[in-house]
Amino acid sequence: MTSALHGASISDVEVTNVSTHGFWLMLDAEELFVPFAEFPWFKEAPIAKLTRVERPQPHHLYWPDLDVDLAVESLRHPERFPLKAKPLS
Repeated sequence: MTSALHGASISDVEVTNVSTHGFWLMLDAEELFVPFAEFPWFKEAPIAKLTRVERPQPHHLYWPDLDVDLAVESLRHPERFPLKAKPLS
């Protein structure tokens, strides 16, 4: 048995749709909506940077081109994570 390399994706993640209100992520068989109102640093991101998302661990997502790290739980329940970073202007 061999382990995955450090930093290698262990689960599938894909941006499936983008609208003016946010975008949808498919995590394995679960689809989550990421509203720009809750996650404003994604609003002005080019599609190529928005869709380049990695999932180094089942509970962690990373957008390397945007330098954004998020816990999957914060997407499922943003109300549990009231402190929010502000987008750079």
